[in-house]
Amino acid sequence: MYTLFCIIFFTYVSISLLFNGTTMVESSDRSSSYSEYVSRRGRELEGIETAFKLPSPLPIWPQGEGFASGTIDLGGLKVSQVTTFKKIWSANEGGPGNGGATFYDADSIPEGFSGLGFYGQPNNMPLFGHVLVGKDVTNDPLNPTLKSPVDYTLVWSSVSLNIKKDGDGYIWFPNPPDGYKAVGYVVTSSSEKPALHMVRCVRSDLTDSLESDEWIWGPSKSINVNGFNLFSSRPKNRGVRAMGATIGGFVVQNGPRGNTLSISCLKNLKGSLVNSMPNLNQIETLIQTYSPVVHFNPNEPYLPSSVDWFFQNGALLYHKGDESNPSPIDYNGSNLPQGGSNDDTYWLDLPIDGSSKQRVKKGDLQDASAYFHVKPMYGGLFTDIAIWLFYPFNGASRAKVEFINISLGKIGEHVGDWEHVTLRINNLNGDLNHMFFAQHSWGTWVSASVLEYANGNKPVVYSSLDGHSSYPNPGLVLVGPTGVNIGLRDDTAKGGQVMDTGVRAVVVSAEYLGSMVVEPPWLNYVRKWGPKIEYDLDKETNKVEKVMIGKLKKSFDKFVKSIPRDVLGEEGPTGPKVKNSWAGDETA
Repeated sequence: MYTLFCIIFFTYVSISLLFNGTTMVESSDRSSSYSEYVSRRGRELEGIETAFKLPSPLPIWPQGEGFASGTIDLGGLKVSQVTTFKKIWSANEGGPGNGGATFYDADSIPEGFSGLGFYGQPNNMPLFGHVLVGKDVTNDPLNPTLKSPVDYTLVWSSVSLNIKKDGDGYIWFPNPPDGYKAVGYVVTSSSEKPALHMVRCVRSDLTDSLESDEWIWGPSKSINVNGFNLFSSRPKNRGVRAMGATIGGFVVQNGPRGNTLSISCLKNLKGSLVNSMPNLNQIETLIQTYSPVVHFNPNEPYLPSSVDWFFQNGALLYHKGDESNPSPIDYNGSNLPQGGSNDDTYWLDLPIDGSSKQRVKKGDLQDASAYFHVKPMYGGLFTDIAIWLFYPFNGASRAKVEFINISLGKIGEHVGDWEHVTLRINNLNGDLNHMFFAQHSWGTWVSASVLEYANGNKPVVYSSLDGHSSYPNPGLVLVGPTGVNIGLRDDTAKGGQVMDTGVRAVVVSAEYLGSMVVEPPWLNYVRKWGPKIEYDLDKETNKVEKVMIGKLKKSFDKFVKSIPRDVLGEEGPTGPKVKNSWAGDETA
């Protein structure tokens, strides 16, 4: 028996050593699921019984036009927001974390304004949200922007629901008059129809299409696509030129997701968004207030640098057909080709000299800058601030297959790595609303109420080892098929070097301000920031498969087929302005 144990043990150790000294997976492995992260943070923050407040008071915003003024005119419809609520009904089971959800009516609506819909959120997070209220400022009694519903239709009730609940809840759809649309639902704790003055419907030209977003609640602890569910909402059309804006309420789906939406979102008819957006002085204050603090893994060999440092330390510009004669890059990239398209005719690379190449690969954190792109979102009701970091080099990928950690050789390596996070700021009051964490070709929006903060109101970001994906909490995330113990390793941890992105912040673009922000030449270089590298995936993975048998080999084969193409390192990445999120919403 002892001999058998030794054979098994040393076989496992040999395999581990073969794969670059990898070890057993730590007990701190964590899921990348947003709902699980929120559930955990909600428990830490005492859940919905506690109203969320940022750690530090907000600054006094510099003078401007409409930013943080409390109201925004959408074109005859002035909106404000309410963040204090009176509870209507709670379910104490179901939904994210099986913690239930609570539904509220707006409290203390400003004089002259009317409610547009009710608010609801999961119980596994602090109370944090808003609903918009509206005021008709057209002075046109024949064509007002708001009208009361003509009746209500009962959408759903909890009467037959056998779960823990605070009495019974009823959800009503406001039936709009001709030429108007409902933009929110009403919730009651009685079967009696709500009063017609409870909410207003909005003139149709001031509305747009919406779609479901994050899961708020359903009777089960996981989404039943054919059952009853409530979701937060977002405009269907999103981006810097899209004018749709939700009121902050919820949408009802009683069947397959996407098929039963009945309400609309608002639409900004004014076209110009400058009045509600921050000016340069306000942007500077926003950066100093909310600039994220990035923690790098203690074992991270490849740190960020400024773009100028990369150029000044030997980065080269290559031109197809003249590869033997690369050009040094001028300060700020002034000799980089501008505009055009990503046509494979130009690319950047590290210095040719071996020692210089290795030094530049490592970056220079002391010189690193964060590059800020400021843009309108949701019809000017929000400001998105994308914060970009440049890494001269992206390291190789690693994977976990069952109980073994393995190296994937050179797969994942590439020159020139652009990574980002995005702050979503509420233009009505300047509050941080959500934050987007980019992870490979996708990412996660996280509510401000469950973020970790440092140095006041600065959100904390954890950068993954070698690959530099961004996460809201430390630990291990496996990127790959769900429900199996296999995937690419994204390891994050405290204890490494730290970067406050506000220290050397550079605002590189804010298109809505016109010529007030001058974009650097390198931002309009749309070709690749690294050379194309051909990796033989089959050859690299066959090296690993040779020492695997049975279940491990099958699991590894399944994993290889699931690897996201963007982490294979087949070619250098493009810069920030080429990403879909530059003019659109984040991919999530």
